[in-house]
Amino acid sequence: MVKLVLLHKTDSIYDDEPDVVYDFPRSYLKAVEEGVGDWAVYYEPVKAGPRGYFAVARISQVIPKPGVAGRFLALIEPGSYLPFDADVPRLREGIPLETALAAPDGTPRTGGAVQLAVRRLPEADFVRIVNLGLPQDLERIEAARYNPQPAEFDEGAEPFERPVVERLTRRAYRDVAFRRKVRAAYGYRCAMSGLRLRNGGGRPEVQAAHIRPVEHQGSDSVRNGLALSGTLHWMFDRGLISVAEDGETILVSRNKVPGDVVDRLLPANGKLIVPADPRDAPHRANLQWHRENVFGQVRADGAPPWG
Repeated sequence: MVKLVLLHKTDSIYDDEPDVVYDFPRSYLKAVEEGVGDWAVYYEPVKAGPRGYFAVARISQVIPKPGVAGRFLALIEPGSYLPFDADVPRLREGIPLETALAAPDGTPRTGGAVQLAVRRLPEADFVRIVNLGLPQDLERIEAARYNPQPAEFDEGAEPFERPVVERLTRRAYRDVAFRRKVRAAYGYRCAMSGLRLRNGGGRPEVQAAHIRPVEHQGSDSVRNGLALSGTLHWMFDRGLISVAEDGETILVSRNKVPGDVVDRLLPANGKLIVPADPRDAPHRANLQWHRENVFGQVRADGAPPWG
């Protein structure tokens, strides 16, 4: 096994869904097959936008692309994809983070490996890039964001340094990373009510909801998330509300939700607020899964918050 860098462009001719599948030509088959079972870092070149390294995921298997000769698909292990908390530039103090892209004097190389869409990535480079994109102490950073001295951390205590892969697979860490990215993508505003509420300490009240739950092979991609208020999050998880095929019309199970509740919680136009960056908009396939598997199927696990 070997770790990889996978080049991804939003407007690419290849059918990439970073949290699901990576589409590539035969010329990269050997390298990608070596990466099966290991982790890959996604990279968007500067010419396509100032994104740099932006996510990490694990490759589960490689298959021929159905109906397309000479093309292959790297399938992403469900639940492994995780966007970086902050995008990581290719250069740090003028030196490439990938050692293969640096000349002996440390300056960036041109041509050659720089132009490859799939690059093998040494372990040390992988750790360096992931630590920059997903800090070891991300949970501490989030806990202290609105409280300089959170009770859950002892003053002066150093964060426990976990190996990168252990951190990437730990649910508590992933939940914090997901929450930070989703809430920021929606500007800390509820995607359905449009409200941007904060408590007395400035902490946003909006929550991050998975559209397709992790336990049902949903990913931690922002495109599988919605920023929702606590009540609307509860309603969404229990199938009382959803989003239509157009990706913007809010659906309500009106035989189960009182009309006055709808009037109080949802906007008159019944439309979803989407992120400013279209790359973060809810994926239609995730919304379809929610409509087909959750919407209208109310779980009897608690009284409604408006009761």
